[in-house]
Amino acid sequence: MDAQLSQVVDLYVTLEDATLKRSFDEALASVDLDAFARRALQEAGVHQPVMFTLMVTDDATIQEMNNQYRQQNKPTDVLSFPLLDHPLVEAPAELLWQPPEQSTTASSEVAATTPSPPFVTPPGQPTNLGDIAISWPTVLRQAATAGHSPRQEFLYLLAHGILHLVGYDDQTQAGYETMVRKQETILAASGERSGGL
Repeated sequence: MDAQLSQVVDLYVTLEDATLKRSFDEALASVDLDAFARRALQEAGVHQPVMFTLMVTDDATIQEMNNQYRQQNKPTDVLSFPLLDHPLVEAPAELLWQPPEQSTTASSEVAATTPSPPFVTPPGQPTNLGDIAISWPTVLRQAATAGHSPRQEFLYLLAHGILHLVGYDDQTQAGYETMVRKQETILAASGERSGGL
């Protein structure tokens, strides 16, 4: 299967509010999400066939997810859930999330000696990077505050999520600066204005 022709983004829009759904559809009507994702992946140095799931949702849903997975009971703009065991990109360790380490404590000895097998992608299929969730109401608020379009804000957050899926992390200053630089480069290469984000 040609990586350039395969679907990269599996999109789910779970906006029940008709006005929100319409504003999302209008803002992203002319965006080719697969082409944008390929550009982001290329900027990250990923050239193999991959795919990921993108869920566009509301504040209540993303708040539940943020609380469940990050123990932060508040809405956020974007969440990423990588499925990879190790970062897919090559970069200094301070720019990347770290794979979970094997614990050596007595309570986890059984788990450490019988690790679960890694998921193996079937031949000819793209590697599943994981999931990204973006809150459309938060996109609208942040775009209004920043003075740019919801489309630009959404694509900036999507680029951020993709970078997380392939291994980048923003928990260090160097990681944060690298991600911001890459996100701005991705938007510029996509013909989106990136200044001021």
